Amino acid sequence: MKTKYYLITSILFPLLFLSPIARSQSVVLLQQDKPTSIRGLSVVNDKTAWISGSKGYIAITNDGGKTWDWQQIKGYEKSEFRDIEAFSNKEAVVMSSGTPSLVLKTIDGGKTWQEKYRKTDTTYFFDAMDFADKRHGYILGDPIQNKFLLMETKDGGETWTNVSNPPTALPNEAAFAASGTCFRIYNRKLFIVSGGKNSRIITRMDSKPEYNYTNLPLIHSKASQGAFSLAIGKNKIIIVGGDYENDKRTDSVATIFTAHPPILNSPTQGPLGFQSCVEYIKDNIFLSTGTSGSNITMDGGRTWRQIDSASFNVCIKARHGKMILLAGNGGKIALLKL
Repeated sequence: MKTKYYLITSILFPLLFLSPIARSQSVVLLQQDKPTSIRGLSVVNDKTAWISGSKGYIAITNDGGKTWDWQQIKGYEKSEFRDIEAFSNKEAVVMSSGTPSLVLKTIDGGKTWQEKYRKTDTTYFFDAMDFADKRHGYILGDPIQNKFLLMETKDGGETWTNVSNPPTALPNEAAFAASGTCFRIYNRKLFIVSGGKNSRIITRMDSKPEYNYTNLPLIHSKASQGAFSLAIGKNKIIIVGGDYENDKRTDSVATIFTAHPPILNSPTQGPLGFQSCVEYIKDNIFLSTGTSGSNITMDGGRTWRQIDSASFNVCIKARHGKMILLAGNGGKIALLKL
Protein backbone atom coordinates (compact mmCIF):
# COMPACT_ATOMS: atom_id res chain seq x y z
CA MET A 1 0.00 0.00 0.00
CA LYS A 2 2.82 2.38 0.92
CA THR A 3 4.63 1.54 -2.33
CA LYS A 4 1.44 2.22 -4.28
CA TYR A 5 1.06 5.61 -2.53
CA TYR A 6 4.59 6.66 -3.44
CA LEU A 7 4.05 5.50 -7.02
CA ILE A 8 0.88 7.57 -7.40
CA THR A 9 2.55 10.58 -5.77
CA SER A 10 5.56 10.34 -8.08
CA ILE A 11 3.24 10.41 -11.08
CA LEU A 12 0.80 13.10 -9.94
CA PHE A 13 3.26 15.58 -8.44
CA PRO A 14 5.03 16.40 -11.75
CA LEU A 15 1.66 16.68 -13.48
CA LEU A 16 0.41 19.13 -10.86
CA PHE A 17 3.58 21.12 -11.26
CA LEU A 18 3.38 21.23 -15.06
CA SER A 19 -0.37 21.81 -15.40
CA PRO A 20 -0.29 25.60 -14.71
CA ILE A 21 2.48 25.97 -17.29
CA ALA A 22 0.61 23.95 -19.89
CA ARG A 23 -2.52 26.05 -19.38
CA SER A 24 -0.95 29.49 -18.93
CA GLN A 25 -1.38 30.73 -22.50
CA SER A 26 -3.61 33.74 -23.05
CA VAL A 27 -4.49 36.12 -25.88
CA VAL A 28 -4.16 39.76 -24.81
CA LEU A 29 -5.95 42.36 -26.94
CA LEU A 30 -3.70 45.27 -27.90
CA GLN A 31 -5.88 47.28 -30.27
CA GLN A 32 -9.15 47.21 -32.21
CA ASP A 33 -11.83 49.39 -33.84
CA LYS A 34 -10.08 50.26 -37.09
CA PRO A 35 -12.02 50.14 -40.41
CA THR A 36 -9.94 47.34 -41.92
CA SER A 37 -9.82 43.55 -42.01
CA ILE A 38 -6.23 42.49 -41.29
CA ARG A 39 -4.95 39.48 -43.24
CA GLY A 40 -1.26 40.32 -43.62
CA LEU A 41 1.11 40.13 -40.66
CA SER A 42 4.91 40.10 -40.57
CA VAL A 43 6.74 40.06 -37.23
CA VAL A 44 10.39 40.98 -37.71
CA ASN A 45 11.57 40.75 -34.09
CA ASP A 46 10.32 41.40 -30.56
CA LYS A 47 9.96 45.13 -31.28
CA THR A 48 8.99 45.51 -34.94
CA ALA A 49 5.94 44.13 -36.75
CA TRP A 50 3.90 45.18 -39.76
CA ILE A 51 0.25 44.52 -40.61
CA SER A 52 -1.73 44.98 -43.82
CA GLY A 53 -5.45 44.94 -44.47
CA SER A 54 -8.42 45.96 -46.55
CA LYS A 55 -9.11 49.52 -47.77
CA GLY A 56 -5.39 50.16 -48.23
CA TYR A 57 -4.45 50.13 -44.54
CA ILE A 58 -0.94 49.46 -43.24
CA ALA A 59 0.43 49.71 -39.70
CA ILE A 60 3.79 49.26 -38.00
CA THR A 61 4.89 48.93 -34.38
CA ASN A 62 8.42 49.43 -33.09
CA ASP A 63 7.70 48.90 -29.40
CA GLY A 64 6.43 45.34 -29.28
CA GLY A 65 2.82 46.19 -30.10
CA LYS A 66 2.21 48.86 -27.46
CA THR A 67 1.62 51.54 -30.09
CA TRP A 68 0.92 51.36 -33.83
CA ASP A 69 1.52 53.87 -36.58
CA TRP A 70 -1.44 53.53 -38.97
CA GLN A 71 -1.84 54.81 -42.50
CA GLN A 72 -4.19 54.43 -45.44
CA ILE A 73 -1.88 54.56 -48.44
CA LYS A 74 -2.93 57.42 -50.68
CA GLY A 75 -4.17 56.23 -54.05
CA TYR A 76 -4.71 52.67 -52.80
CA GLU A 77 -7.77 53.16 -50.61
CA LYS A 78 -9.60 50.29 -52.34
CA SER A 79 -6.71 47.83 -52.25
CA GLU A 80 -6.96 44.51 -50.43
CA PHE A 81 -3.53 44.11 -48.87
CA ARG A 82 -3.78 40.38 -48.07
CA ASP A 83 -0.09 39.77 -47.28
CA ILE A 84 2.99 41.69 -46.21
CA GLU A 85 6.62 40.60 -45.79
CA ALA A 86 8.95 42.86 -43.81
CA PHE A 87 12.71 42.70 -43.43
CA SER A 88 13.30 45.51 -40.92
CA ASN A 89 11.63 48.57 -39.43
CA LYS A 90 12.35 50.32 -42.74
CA GLU A 91 11.80 47.79 -45.52
CA ALA A 92 8.62 45.89 -46.39
CA VAL A 93 6.80 44.50 -49.43
CA VAL A 94 3.00 44.32 -49.57
CA MET A 95 0.70 42.65 -52.11
CA SER A 96 -2.92 43.39 -52.99
CA SER A 97 -5.42 40.78 -54.15
CA GLY A 98 -8.21 41.53 -56.60
CA THR A 99 -8.08 43.86 -59.60
CA PRO A 100 -5.66 45.39 -60.10
CA SER A 101 -3.17 42.95 -58.59
CA LEU A 102 -0.45 45.05 -56.97
CA VAL A 103 2.93 44.91 -55.24
CA LEU A 104 4.20 47.93 -53.30
CA LYS A 105 7.48 48.41 -51.46
CA THR A 106 8.80 50.81 -48.83
CA ILE A 107 12.40 51.38 -47.75
CA ASP A 108 11.73 54.24 -45.33
CA GLY A 109 9.42 52.69 -42.75
CA GLY A 110 6.25 53.36 -44.70
CA LYS A 111 6.71 57.08 -45.24
CA THR A 112 6.62 56.46 -48.99
CA TRP A 113 5.55 53.48 -51.08
CA GLN A 114 6.63 52.59 -54.60
CA GLU A 115 4.49 50.51 -56.93
CA LYS A 116 6.61 47.61 -58.20
CA TYR A 117 3.97 45.56 -60.02
CA ARG A 118 0.48 46.12 -61.43
CA LYS A 119 -1.75 43.72 -63.35
CA THR A 120 -5.26 44.69 -64.45
CA ASP A 121 -6.04 41.26 -65.90
CA THR A 122 -9.05 40.01 -63.92
CA THR A 123 -7.81 36.41 -64.05
CA TYR A 124 -5.00 37.38 -61.67
CA PHE A 125 -5.78 37.00 -57.96
CA PHE A 126 -2.91 36.96 -55.46
CA ASP A 127 -3.25 34.64 -52.44
CA ALA A 128 0.03 34.76 -50.52
CA MET A 129 3.67 35.84 -50.58
CA ASP A 130 6.82 34.52 -48.95
CA PHE A 131 10.57 35.05 -49.18
CA ALA A 132 13.41 32.55 -48.96
CA ASP A 133 15.70 35.45 -48.03
CA LYS A 134 15.71 39.23 -48.39
CA ARG A 135 16.24 39.03 -52.15
CA HIS A 136 14.41 35.91 -53.31
CA GLY A 137 10.65 35.69 -52.97
CA TYR A 138 7.46 34.37 -54.55
CA ILE A 139 3.80 35.27 -54.90
CA LEU A 140 1.17 32.54 -55.23
CA GLY A 141 -2.08 33.22 -57.05
CA ASP A 142 -5.23 31.39 -58.06
CA PRO A 143 -5.01 29.03 -61.04
CA ILE A 144 -5.13 30.31 -64.61
CA GLN A 145 -5.79 27.67 -67.27
CA ASN A 146 -5.24 24.81 -64.79
CA LYS A 147 -1.92 26.18 -63.51
CA PHE A 148 -1.40 27.99 -60.22
CA LEU A 149 -0.06 31.50 -60.73
CA LEU A 150 3.47 31.63 -59.33
CA MET A 151 5.58 34.78 -59.59
CA GLU A 152 9.18 35.28 -58.52
CA THR A 153 11.50 38.11 -57.51
CA LYS A 154 15.27 37.88 -57.17
CA ASP A 155 15.90 41.52 -56.26
CA GLY A 156 13.92 42.03 -53.07
CA GLY A 157 10.59 42.77 -54.72
CA GLU A 158 11.82 45.36 -57.20
CA THR A 159 10.78 43.26 -60.22
CA TRP A 160 8.51 40.24 -60.63
CA THR A 161 8.28 37.58 -63.35
CA ASN A 162 6.02 34.58 -63.85
CA VAL A 163 7.62 31.22 -63.05
CA SER A 164 7.77 29.12 -66.22
CA ASN A 165 6.76 25.84 -64.56
CA PRO A 166 4.02 26.54 -61.99
CA PRO A 167 2.20 23.64 -60.27
CA THR A 168 -0.82 22.05 -61.91
CA ALA A 169 -4.27 22.75 -60.45
CA LEU A 170 -7.19 20.34 -60.48
CA PRO A 171 -10.67 21.55 -61.52
CA ASN A 172 -12.18 23.93 -58.94
CA GLU A 173 -9.01 23.87 -56.82
CA ALA A 174 -7.51 27.12 -55.50
CA ALA A 175 -5.56 28.62 -52.62
CA PHE A 176 -7.06 30.89 -49.95
CA ALA A 177 -6.03 34.53 -49.48
CA ALA A 178 -7.00 34.28 -45.82
CA SER A 179 -3.79 34.80 -43.84
CA GLY A 180 -0.87 34.72 -46.26
CA THR A 181 0.10 31.28 -44.96
CA CYS A 182 -1.31 28.89 -47.58
CA PHE A 183 2.15 29.25 -49.11
CA ARG A 184 5.46 28.90 -47.24
CA ILE A 185 9.13 28.65 -48.11
CA TYR A 186 11.36 26.57 -45.84
CA ASN A 187 14.98 25.60 -46.55
CA ARG A 188 14.51 26.57 -50.21
CA LYS A 189 11.53 24.26 -50.53
CA LEU A 190 8.09 25.54 -51.62
CA PHE A 191 4.94 24.41 -49.81
CA ILE A 192 1.38 25.12 -50.97
CA VAL A 193 -1.94 23.97 -49.51
CA SER A 194 -5.19 24.22 -51.44
CA GLY A 195 -8.92 23.88 -51.10
CA GLY A 196 -12.21 23.93 -52.95
CA LYS A 197 -13.35 20.75 -54.66
CA ASN A 198 -9.89 19.33 -53.98
CA SER A 199 -7.51 19.85 -51.07
CA ARG A 200 -3.82 19.06 -51.44
CA ILE A 201 -0.33 19.87 -50.25
CA ILE A 202 2.05 20.66 -53.10
CA THR A 203 5.82 20.72 -52.52
CA ARG A 204 8.87 21.54 -54.63
CA MET A 205 12.57 21.95 -54.00
CA ASP A 206 13.52 25.48 -55.02
CA SER A 207 16.20 24.27 -57.45
CA LYS A 208 14.13 21.45 -59.02
CA PRO A 209 11.28 21.61 -61.56
CA GLU A 210 9.21 18.69 -60.23
CA TYR A 211 6.28 19.09 -57.84
CA ASN A 212 4.95 16.50 -55.43
CA TYR A 213 1.18 16.35 -54.83
CA THR A 214 -0.54 14.77 -51.83
CA ASN A 215 -4.30 14.71 -51.15
CA LEU A 216 -5.33 15.99 -47.73
CA PRO A 217 -8.02 14.54 -45.42
CA LEU A 218 -9.54 17.96 -44.67
CA ILE A 219 -13.10 18.93 -45.50
CA HIS A 220 -13.39 19.70 -49.22
CA SER A 221 -16.00 19.78 -51.97
CA LYS A 222 -17.14 23.43 -51.83
CA ALA A 223 -15.36 26.72 -52.54
CA SER A 224 -15.42 27.55 -48.80
CA GLN A 225 -13.69 24.33 -47.72
CA GLY A 226 -10.22 22.86 -47.64
CA ALA A 227 -6.73 23.63 -46.35
CA PHE A 228 -6.10 27.29 -45.54
CA SER A 229 -2.70 27.32 -43.86
CA LEU A 230 0.40 25.31 -43.06
CA ALA A 231 3.22 25.66 -40.54
CA ILE A 232 6.52 23.81 -40.64
CA GLY A 233 8.05 22.47 -37.44
CA LYS A 234 11.19 20.46 -36.83
CA ASN A 235 9.95 17.11 -38.12
CA LYS A 236 6.42 17.72 -39.30
CA ILE A 237 4.01 20.07 -41.02
CA ILE A 238 0.70 21.06 -39.45
CA ILE A 239 -2.10 21.94 -41.86
CA VAL A 240 -5.38 23.59 -40.81
CA GLY A 241 -8.57 24.74 -42.49
CA GLY A 242 -12.18 23.60 -42.53
CA ASP A 243 -15.25 25.43 -43.79
CA TYR A 244 -15.32 29.19 -43.28
CA GLU A 245 -19.06 29.27 -44.05
CA ASN A 246 -19.64 26.83 -41.18
CA ASP A 247 -16.83 27.80 -38.82
CA LYS A 248 -18.12 25.79 -35.84
CA ARG A 249 -17.74 22.51 -37.69
CA THR A 250 -14.93 20.63 -35.94
CA ASP A 251 -14.37 17.50 -38.03
CA SER A 252 -11.43 17.35 -40.46
CA VAL A 253 -10.01 20.81 -39.73
CA ALA A 254 -6.39 19.79 -39.05
CA THR A 255 -3.88 17.16 -40.09
CA ILE A 256 -0.23 16.28 -39.41
CA PHE A 257 1.99 15.73 -42.46
CA THR A 258 5.44 14.20 -42.70
CA ALA A 259 7.06 14.34 -46.12
CA HIS A 260 9.52 11.42 -46.28
CA PRO A 261 7.63 9.22 -46.95
CA PRO A 262 4.34 11.18 -47.22
CA ILE A 263 2.28 10.25 -44.17
CA LEU A 264 -0.87 11.98 -42.88
CA ASN A 265 -2.18 11.61 -39.34
CA SER A 266 -5.36 13.10 -37.92
CA PRO A 267 -5.34 14.59 -34.40
CA THR A 268 -7.15 12.78 -31.62
CA GLN A 269 -8.56 16.14 -30.52
CA GLY A 270 -8.59 18.86 -33.19
CA PRO A 271 -9.12 22.62 -33.03
CA LEU A 272 -12.64 23.73 -32.15
CA GLY A 273 -13.77 24.87 -35.57
CA PHE A 274 -12.48 26.53 -38.72
CA GLN A 275 -8.87 27.81 -38.62
CA SER A 276 -7.44 30.19 -41.23
CA CYS A 277 -3.86 30.22 -39.92
CA VAL A 278 -1.36 28.03 -38.07
CA GLU A 279 2.09 29.00 -36.81
CA TYR A 280 5.01 27.01 -35.42
CA ILE A 281 6.12 28.30 -32.02
CA LYS A 282 8.85 25.95 -30.72
CA ASP A 283 9.49 22.29 -29.87
CA ASN A 284 6.10 20.57 -30.38
CA ILE A 285 4.05 23.74 -29.88
CA PHE A 286 1.85 25.17 -32.67
CA LEU A 287 -0.76 27.95 -32.50
CA SER A 288 -3.77 28.17 -34.81
CA THR A 289 -6.49 30.76 -35.16
CA GLY A 290 -9.65 31.55 -37.10
CA THR A 291 -13.12 33.00 -36.81
CA SER A 292 -14.01 30.20 -34.36
CA GLY A 293 -11.20 31.15 -31.94
CA SER A 294 -7.56 30.29 -31.21
CA ASN A 295 -6.18 26.86 -30.34
CA ILE A 296 -2.83 25.49 -29.19
CA THR A 297 -1.16 22.10 -29.33
CA MET A 298 1.75 21.14 -27.09
CA ASP A 299 2.28 17.68 -28.59
CA GLY A 300 2.88 18.30 -32.28
CA GLY A 301 -0.75 18.44 -33.38
CA ARG A 302 -2.12 15.30 -31.72
CA THR A 303 -4.31 17.19 -29.25
CA TRP A 304 -5.52 20.80 -29.40
CA ARG A 305 -7.06 23.06 -26.77
CA GLN A 306 -8.93 26.31 -27.34
CA ILE A 307 -7.32 29.20 -25.47
CA ASP A 308 -9.50 32.04 -26.76
CA SER A 309 -12.90 32.26 -28.47
CA ALA A 310 -12.42 35.62 -30.23
CA SER A 311 -12.21 35.74 -34.01
CA PHE A 312 -8.82 36.34 -35.67
CA ASN A 313 -7.52 35.79 -39.21
CA VAL A 314 -3.78 35.40 -38.79
CA CYS A 315 -1.11 34.56 -36.18
CA ILE A 316 2.64 34.98 -36.71
CA LYS A 317 5.75 34.52 -34.56
CA ALA A 318 8.76 36.83 -34.78
CA ARG A 319 11.34 35.76 -37.34
CA HIS A 320 14.06 36.85 -34.91
CA GLY A 321 12.59 36.66 -31.43
CA LYS A 322 9.72 35.30 -29.36
CA MET A 323 6.85 37.76 -29.91
CA ILE A 324 3.65 36.19 -31.27
CA LEU A 325 0.89 38.42 -32.64
CA LEU A 326 -2.63 37.76 -33.89
CA ALA A 327 -4.77 40.03 -36.06
CA GLY A 328 -8.25 40.09 -37.53
CA ASN A 329 -11.30 42.06 -38.56
CA GLY A 330 -11.99 45.56 -37.26
CA GLY A 331 -8.28 46.31 -37.01
CA LYS A 332 -8.00 43.88 -34.09
CA ILE A 333 -4.44 43.06 -32.95
CA ALA A 334 -3.52 40.83 -30.01
CA LEU A 335 -0.47 39.33 -28.30
CA LEU A 336 -0.08 35.69 -27.28
CA LYS A 337 1.35 35.24 -23.80
CA LEU A 338 2.92 31.86 -23.12
